[in-house]
Amino acid sequence: MDLFELLKEYEVWVAIGLVVLIVAFLILRVPSTVAKMLDARAAGIAKELEEAKKLREEAAAVLAGYVQKAAQAETEAARIVADAKEEAERFAKETRAQLRQQIERRAQIAREKIEQAETAALDEIRALAADKAAAAAETLITKHLDPSRSAALVEQSIKDFSANTP
Repeated sequence: MDLFELLKEYEVWVAIGLVVLIVAFLILRVPSTVAKMLDARAAGIAKELEEAKKLREEAAAVLAGYVQKAAQAETEAARIVADAKEEAERFAKETRAQLRQQIERRAQIAREKIEQAETAALDEIRALAADKAAAAAETLITKHLDPSRSAALVEQSIKDFSANTP
C-alpha cells in the first residue's frame, strides 16, 4: 500500500488527529492543569466539608446549650411552683390563725356582754326586790303599827342615832 492510499483512509486521519491532540495536550500540560483544577476542587470540597463539620459542631453546642437552658427553665419553673405552693400554704395557715383569733376575740366580747347583761339584770332584779320589799314592809308596818307605837319607835331611833354619832 502506498502512502497516498493510506492517507485516503479515514481511520488513519482519526489516528493522526488523536496523536496530534495527545501531543497538543502534553505540550500545553492539560493533564497537570486538569489535575490542579481537580485538586483545587477537591480542596474546596474538603474546605466546605470542614466548614460544614464546624457548623454542625456549633449547632450541636447551641442545641446542648438550649437543652441545658430548657432543663434549667424547667427546674426554675418547678421551684417557682413549689415556692408558690409553700407561700399559699403559709398564707392559708396565717389566715386560719387570724380567723381563729378574730373568732376568739368576738366570742370573748360576746361573753363579756353577756356577763354585763347578767350583772345589770341581777342589779335590776335586786333593786326591784328591794323596792318591793320596802313597799311590802311599809304596807305591813302601816297596817300593824298604831300611832302611839310609831311615836315610840321614832323616839327610840333618834336616841340610838344620837348615841352612835360622836
